[in-house]
Amino acid sequence: MAVSNIRFGSGATREVGHDLVAAGVTHAFVVTDRTIAALRGGPLDVVLAAAARVGVRVTVFDDVSIEPTDASFAAAIAAAKAAGVDGYVAVGGGSVMDTAKAANLYTTHRDAEFLDFVNAPVGKGLPVPGPVKPLFAIPTTAGTGSETTGVAIFDYTPLHAKTGIASRLLKPTLGIVDPVNMRSMPPEVAAASGFDVLCHALESYTAVPFHRRGAAPAKPTLRPAYQGANPISDVWCTQALRLLAKHFVASVKDRADDEAVEAMALAATYAGVGFGNAGVHLCHGMSYAISGCNPGYVHPGYAPDKPLVPHGISVVLSAPAIFRLIGPTSPERHAEAAAILRGENPPVRVYAYTGGPSPARAATRADAGADAGAALAERLLHLMDVLHVPDGLGALGYTRGDIPALVAGTLPQARVLNLAPGGATSESLTRLFEAGMKVY
Repeated sequence: MAVSNIRFGSGATREVGHDLVAAGVTHAFVVTDRTIAALRGGPLDVVLAAAARVGVRVTVFDDVSIEPTDASFAAAIAAAKAAGVDGYVAVGGGSVMDTAKAANLYTTHRDAEFLDFVNAPVGKGLPVPGPVKPLFAIPTTAGTGSETTGVAIFDYTPLHAKTGIASRLLKPTLGIVDPVNMRSMPPEVAAASGFDVLCHALESYTAVPFHRRGAAPAKPTLRPAYQGANPISDVWCTQALRLLAKHFVASVKDRADDEAVEAMALAATYAGVGFGNAGVHLCHGMSYAISGCNPGYVHPGYAPDKPLVPHGISVVLSAPAIFRLIGPTSPERHAEAAAILRGENPPVRVYAYTGGPSPARAATRADAGADAGAALAERLLHLMDVLHVPDGLGALGYTRGDIPALVAGTLPQARVLNLAPGGATSESLTRLFEAGMKVY
């Protein structure tokens, strides 16, 4: 279990200058995007003032792409190498934090080829050889949980597929979760980000259990960052679901509801700790193809320089069909998650991670799982309807003729598909994409 260092609280951004000094940073590479950079008095200005007060030099890189690509990562890496920095600050959403992780990795290990650390089968999947420089991550969206993880996701344009880099060594030195920085999110961004949090928690909680993931590696450095469902991640994921049940809709409908905004910031961090160790599975694996093969859709509330399916939207569109399918793999967990999202307070369960169900329980497992999976799907559909998620892939412009390309874009996501209960095949993915064409 890899820990995440977090400071949570309104106004905590002001302290980052002291953190830089304590880490020995004299010249920081500050990564952000143009939207954040344009906010007068916003989080970037707070960071720059904090660095100036303690005499830390800064170089600002604000050319981060929404949904980064290998090319946008390369631009940040080149800028960081040219600046000669000894520390990093990320101020923004998941795209910004993931870009900062990549810049840190490849400027520290300067002789590496880009594909060396990229997940197989797209890249070589080599382990990161050693520590990187200090990175302080300051999220401005309540969604990705990237401030807690060692994962950096990007579009690999030669294959039109999303992939990533995953290593515990990429975890930020400190995540500074300051709800003040999230109050400027438009409702549409808050909704998409919240669905990412929701799927992080649900996928981690229903992933293949850690003791069934596969044989132990030859040495610890080869152990994957994503371990499968485990007793500690269970705690973080269920607590994230409780916060979501109470505050998600309110945080979107009323952006001035400080309690709801703060609760969603905390939920994103909780779910980030959970999935950063347990991992995600089909919702995220399929989402990478949905975003990467986008036929031209631009989501309301965003102003990108290219067509965009926000990550949280691409993740949740297939979720109802997925949880209906995998319900029989862990019916108790699906039923518990559905109950929590209905606002109920089921008793805390301690799931055994040894053995399997008794013969009597196994005989009823499929029926119980179908009911539990359907109950969880029903709750997801309710939230999607209330928060105006498009009516399936068809509403994004996809047709059934696009399904083979979507399946082809999903199959390389071995890092997450390996955690899918029951596995993932071309046939099962085809059925799930077909079910996702229209969801209501």
